Amino acid sequence: MITRRNLLRDGGVLAAVLLTDPRSIVVAADDVVAIEMKSDPQGGRVNFDPIGVLVRPGQTVRWTCTSNVHTATAYHPKNGNHSLRIPEGAEPWDSKYLLPGQTFEVTLTVEGVYDYFCLPHEMAGMVGRIIVGKPGGGPGTLPFDYFRSGPSKHGWRSVPKIAQDAFPGIADIMKTGRVTRK
Repeated sequence: MITRRNLLRDGGVLAAVLLTDPRSIVVAADDVVAIEMKSDPQGGRVNFDPIGVLVRPGQTVRWTCTSNVHTATAYHPKNGNHSLRIPEGAEPWDSKYLLPGQTFEVTLTVEGVYDYFCLPHEMAGMVGRIIVGKPGGGPGTLPFDYFRSGPSKHGWRSVPKIAQDAFPGIADIMKTGRVTRK
């Protein structure tokens, strides 16, 4: 017999199972993955939350600015000559400046690692990493200055050291599906 008590009890057990292992969640390709762009009141501590996520090809990622002014900008030469840190063949994005309450979305279809940053807060370590499907062997899996030996890449900007240190590990994202900043 279905009662409210049984439904809550059984639903609670299911929720506990799903929350223990994020990989057990079956997500439709059209589900949206939410990332918040955060800041403390003084603007001294800024971050993406989560800082690392695992999504399926074809899923949409939506950034929401909750405070301050932020961007979600892919590491790509088309975005201020930054080094390429998204899969080759993937479309770069730049949300432009978002005010609190504004959102920006991209649908990611090419498998691999996508590194991105907040334009005004990159030097504060406001970066994020998305893995679509499997990490593969693209630019996001390589050392940050891999491009320096390529003459055709002359003029690309390196990822600042403080930003490099802020990225979550690929293995951590693959293991948990979601990494929040400490």
